[in-house]
Amino acid sequence: MSEQPVPSPEQVSPSAELSTAGVGPWQGEWPTGSEYDPELLERGDSRNVVDRYRYWRMEAIVADLDTRRHPFHVAIENWQHDLNIGSIVRTANAFLADTVHIVGRRRWNKRGAMVTDRYQHVLHHDSVARLSRWAEERQLPIVAVDNTPGWEPIETFVLPERCLLLFGQEGPGLTDEALAAAVTTVGITQFGSTRSLNASAAAAIVMHSWVREHARP
Repeated sequence: MSEQPVPSPEQVSPSAELSTAGVGPWQGEWPTGSEYDPELLERGDSRNVVDRYRYWRMEAIVADLDTRRHPFHVAIENWQHDLNIGSIVRTANAFLADTVHIVGRRRWNKRGAMVTDRYQHVLHHDSVARLSRWAEERQLPIVAVDNTPGWEPIETFVLPERCLLLFGQEGPGLTDEALAAAVTTVGITQFGSTRSLNASAAAAIVMHSWVREHARP
């Protein structure tokens, strides 16, 4: 089976995307751009979106994001229904990753994504081999993130501008197959007693490392 877009989210409660920083109905003459949603202009916009996208249609937001997405991808192995995946998707949206790839089981817990998967491209691959082939065809080097022997510290490693960052599951980390598919493995230097960081926290740190190296505000 070739990679396919992950199915649309199940029906989400209207409150799932609400923000305390929402805005009320548009005051004055309505703007005429096709990006604006008449219903939002009339009723107000309480979605968790930046001010730039207030009152915009979801499709218009995605189209605008597509014009400036960063050239890094994020992949997560999903063999045990890792609850961190939703949070990683949300972080990928915040840092404007090109695409998030779910490897393994198709179903994943979307609660932590806070509906950001509506704005973020998400693809499913049923195996690491499929993901590896997809990346190879696009000349995207896979950078594994794990604290296995021989890892390079992210603090001194220069991430490629075009790459695919591959994360494992909470607990077991990356599979041997995933580590073998990567051109290198990076880890986050720790100084306390815990053996590892939470998977979503580690993903946020590594994505921000890419942003510090390659993105400009």
